[in-house]
Amino acid sequence: METNDAFFSSGLAQTTWYPSGIEIVSAKGIYLYDVNGKRYTDLISGVGVSSLGHANDYITKALHLQIDKHLHVQVYGEFIQDAQRRAANTLISFLPSSLNCCYFVNSGTEAIEAAMKLAKRITGRQNIIAFEGAYHGNTQGSMSISANEWRKQAFRPLLPGAKFIRLNETDDLDKIDTTTAAVFLETVQGDAGVRIPLREFMQALRSKCDDSGALLVLDEIQCGVGRTGRFCAFEHFGIVPDILVLGKALGGGLPVGCLVTSRNNMAAFASQPMLGHISTFAGHPLVCAAVDAGLNYIKDYQVIDEIETKGLLIAERLRNMKGVMAVRQIGLYIAVDIADAETVSSIIEKCMKEGIIIFRFLSCPESFRIAPPLIMTVQEVHESLDTLEFCLNAI
Repeated sequence: METNDAFFSSGLAQTTWYPSGIEIVSAKGIYLYDVNGKRYTDLISGVGVSSLGHANDYITKALHLQIDKHLHVQVYGEFIQDAQRRAANTLISFLPSSLNCCYFVNSGTEAIEAAMKLAKRITGRQNIIAFEGAYHGNTQGSMSISANEWRKQAFRPLLPGAKFIRLNETDDLDKIDTTTAAVFLETVQGDAGVRIPLREFMQALRSKCDDSGALLVLDEIQCGVGRTGRFCAFEHFGIVPDILVLGKALGGGLPVGCLVTSRNNMAAFASQPMLGHISTFAGHPLVCAAVDAGLNYIKDYQVIDEIETKGLLIAERLRNMKGVMAVRQIGLYIAVDIADAETVSSIIEKCMKEGIIIFRFLSCPESFRIAPPLIMTVQEVHESLDTLEFCLNAI
């Protein structure tokens, strides 16, 4: 196995001094395989990307077909491309009628940037409200409306006009006013440790945005595409956003982000100025083929139907394991609280040695995440939890 030093000295950038360093050679379903043939169960779906399993046959077949047709042919919006049209039509078939126009981009954070621009363009306002605990990405704009100051301080100055309020604190909604272009919220906060809003709070937020003229932008980059047991997490709360942002799982393993809103809203990008938002690789036909195939797989195999059942099973077993202080769960989106960050690191390392991949939250270090592929069977759930319980007992 190649050492970390040898791997990164080959010319690749290194983002941490302590990478896990597993040398992966193949992946299928919920499993990863290293250079020595060791099998690992992926309980985090590549941090939310591989929700339909690795090397999903539906998706890989669609990719091969698209490769034989064409790859990139022109910047987004100039040529008519069937892969883009099919992906958009399939995606909006899952959504409320007001969310009927898609702009596919290259990542979740890029979709957040586009949403920030669109909200300012539509409203003519400059200020944005976000939430304590928020994580929306790592580009300058998305970092400006993310909450972890420790991660932001080295890159200041960031964008002005961002204010933060508290989740589930209705009094804080008074800070949304006629100067607010948009309110950005992860429908279920991910990096903060799977923080689930109250239904009453979400409905009050929707009403406050309506009253003030601010746009409600829901970030479902991590919690969308079935992860919470509904296709969109906002379905749990009886509201619909003005703008929806998707990513990660939407691409079936390929890089994608998507901005979804009404056709009337999206038209603001087409004039004053023309090309108000543009990206060379937006709507790449190979990625759009994967989007379409993955969404059709969800529909054809009724993937979402069993998600909450499996999530409740996992949560129930976790709550009875050694060292577990609390579990937050919605669908197959789960945070497990442990005593401290050092113990979490020990658990992650022990699990890796035993062939189980779990992971930390950057802004919630005393917890670890479980977000397995949605296709995981009940038998695979029990097998994985047996190993996880063994690891917790060993710490």
